[in-house]
Amino acid sequence: MEITWSFLALAGASIWLAILLVPWRPWSTSEFLDSASPVIKEELGEITVLIPARNENDTIETTLSGLNAQGNNLNIILIDDQSTDGSAEVACKVSTEKLCIISGKPLPPSWTGKLWALEQGRRLIKTPLTLLIDADIELQPGILVALLKIMKQKDLQLVSLMSELRMTGFWEKLLMPAFVYFFKLLYPFRLSNSRASKVAAAAGGCILLETRLLEEIGGFQTLREELIDDCALARKVKSLGCRTWIGLTHSVRSLRAYNNLEAIWNMVARNAFTQLYYSGLLLILYTLILVVAFWMPVAALAFGTLVARGLAVIALFSMMLSYMPTLRFYHLSKWWALTMPLIGTLYLCMTWTSALRYWQGKRSQWKGRIYTKT
Repeated sequence: MEITWSFLALAGASIWLAILLVPWRPWSTSEFLDSASPVIKEELGEITVLIPARNENDTIETTLSGLNAQGNNLNIILIDDQSTDGSAEVACKVSTEKLCIISGKPLPPSWTGKLWALEQGRRLIKTPLTLLIDADIELQPGILVALLKIMKQKDLQLVSLMSELRMTGFWEKLLMPAFVYFFKLLYPFRLSNSRASKVAAAAGGCILLETRLLEEIGGFQTLREELIDDCALARKVKSLGCRTWIGLTHSVRSLRAYNNLEAIWNMVARNAFTQLYYSGLLLILYTLILVVAFWMPVAALAFGTLVARGLAVIALFSMMLSYMPTLRFYHLSKWWALTMPLIGTLYLCMTWTSALRYWQGKRSQWKGRIYTKT
């Protein structure tokens, strides 16, 4: 039994030490971009913004106002995706220089709602650059100019920013920073931003890209069944030999509130099993890894031998150390790192929920639509 505890504690410590020491540093927050100071409003007529909106009457006004603050002559196409809450009427009341609102057509088979809305808007674009943002995103003044600048400086064809999620209530502070942290473990930004790596990532809340690329990949039709469409888009663009870049930011903010555990649970469960390619074998492997990583160190510290406890301390310290940069970036207390075993357990349970729903025939559910197994 002593050997077993030591082995399990060593396995847990090895996982966290590997995360800390791999050269691409997935825990790092060094890839980030914020608005420049002082903020300069520039000519933005070369950009068309696509906003898919389905029942977003409580956020769309703020989203459009944030776009208005970016610069002059920005073209905006809002696709009202069969809303029933008057989203289009609210948008019409916002004083926007170049706003075109189109009524989305009914969703065809084998399409997700967001991608179908984007495809309808894409057909109207006449500018060399396209900005894709969600209808619950607020851009801070100057961030679009900053995106244009880094795009030109680094010769990039697609740039994306992971929006700052709302982190005000207990559950948001507990789980939303971890959402970003785990995303960066799955899609290390340094690898994604490297021309040599095949890893590709983007955050769908804010993506600026060359319009020609949408035509070259065959439009959003080639992505129509994708639930993690942002990363799928980045892979398509990178497969063309183009360069992509993703970073964190404080200047792109999500307005969507997750006021309780159920709301966050459903948000994560919507796509979690997709990350495992709907594989039961990968789910079991993922479960074993998370149990060893998050709970074996705790168990070994409580019940193990002296050697096992020493290894458990190393594992727990490395675990919390890897999470610290994310907490600092979002100005949260370092003490939240102590909850990492609980966070890992909750995300594991959310993934199992996602798998169970998939096996029940519900691949994903969002905004009143259920996407069944294909």
